[in-house]
Parts: sequence; C-alpha cells; structure tokens
Amino acid sequence: MALLYDCADEARRKRGINVAVRTVRAGRLVVLPTDTVYGIGADAFSPDAITKLLEAKGRGPDMPVPVLVGTGEAWTGVAVSNEAAEALAAVFWPGALSLLCREQPSLSWNLGDTGGTVVVRMPEHEVALDLLRETGPMGVSSANLSGQPPARTAQEARDQLGNSVAVYLEAGLTSADVPSTIVDVTGEVPRVIRAGAISLERLREVVPEILAPEADGAPEAEAAPDAAADAGQTDPAAGDTPDTSAAEGPDAGETAAEAAARKAAEEAARE
Repeated sequence: MALLYDCADEARRKRGINVAVRTVRAGRLVVLPTDTVYGIGADAFSPDAITKLLEAKGRGPDMPVPVLVGTGEAWTGVAVSNEAAEALAAVFWPGALSLLCREQPSLSWNLGDTGGTVVVRMPEHEVALDLLRETGPMGVSSANLSGQPPARTAQEARDQLGNSVAVYLEAGLTSADVPSTIVDVTGEVPRVIRAGAISLERLREVVPEILAPEADGAPEAEAAPDAAADAGQTDPAAGDTPDTSAAEGPDAGETAAEAAARKAAEEAARE
C-alpha cells in the first residue's frame, strides 16, 4: 500500500524523505513536489525503475524522461558540460532553467528515446532538493496519467497513480504559473528552445551570444501546472499539459537526433 507523508510536519517530512530515499534505492517509485508540478520519480540509473515509471503513467519510451539533480556536481556527471552551460547553471540553479545537453557517453541508463541527449534541471524546492541530495540524479516526469491533468498536490497524484507509486511526499499546492525556460546547449551556440520564467534578456546577461527561439518548431510556453515542470520535468522542468505528444510524428525534415532533442524538450515542458 502506498504511503503518504505530510511534509508540513517536520518529523513527518524527515521520516518521509528517509523512506523515499530507501524506496528510490530499491528501484521503486516516489512522488515528490517541485517548484512547478508534482513529479513521479525513479533512480535515473535503473532501467527497470524508469520502465516502471513509464508504465505507471501509461506511456512508452518515445518521450524521454528528464533528470532532476540536487547539487551542481551531480549534473556534470550525467551531462556533457561546456562554458555556457556551466555559466547558466551557476546563476539560475536551483530554479526555472532546464538545460538540453549531450548525455555522458559512459553512462549505463535508459531514459527513453533520447538520441544521446538529456534534459537536466535543479528544482527550487527544499523537499525535492533534500531528496535528490541523498538519492543522486532521478528521472522525473509529471505525476499524472498520460493525457490527464498534472497533479498540483501529492493527493491529486495519488488519485491518479494509486499503488503504482510506493511513497508520496505531500508539500501542499504548487504555485508556479510560468514554465521553466529550456536552453539547448548541445551546439556551438546555445539557443532558447522554449521561452519561460527566465527571460532572454536575463540569459544574455550571463551568456551574451545565446540565440532566441526559432520562429518555427520551438516548443510553445505552457501555462503552469514541468516538466518540467517538468524536467522536470515534468517540468520537474516546467508547466504541463495533457500528454498528447506521443501521437505526434517528427517534423518534416528532422533528423533522428533532432527529433529526439525535440521530444526531450517537449517532455521537459511537462515537468
């Protein structure tokens, strides 16, 4: 039977995080709050756990799972860094910035059809950070069934996901109303691929050469629920909408790598 811990109570919060850490290490699923929406999370390095996550949501691997981290050191272990990415992370993390990076080639994991990329974010939520600092990187998607509204409380997530998740960490209603900004740092020049909470002007104060979103093909900014919240999400990266992207094919003229990068960014929009 799934356990729900009210993190408003300090003793329950501590107990809940401890149980959640053990749960993640055992390859099972947890629901955690983020600064956007609630996320369903698993050990990023456990293919079986990521498969359970996708099965719990009722969707396949065609939309890659974003990764949430709790420390600056953790993200460079999963993603190929560069000067621009490090500068942006140093200023805007924890917070509403998701980075689309090349994944470290030595990693043994399976987040879905990533095309060698990964969306990474450090959420600005103390419960999430306390958990992530203990577990290490987690694959986190929005805590809802595919096609259903994103959960803004742990109880809402429990109503949808039930006993497919072992532990729910309740931290009250999420309040984010703007999705995270997603920046693609896989190329020679970084580019915003979704506008969000962090403006292009603020980004250019840190990395002057950063490019604006392309007129066509860039993911649209969504109202809050991720991903990405979302990376997240979602957006354990930004805002979230019903997950219909799995039915969409690649844009005309896209290479396989470009399609994978687009899908990763779209999933981050849901965290």
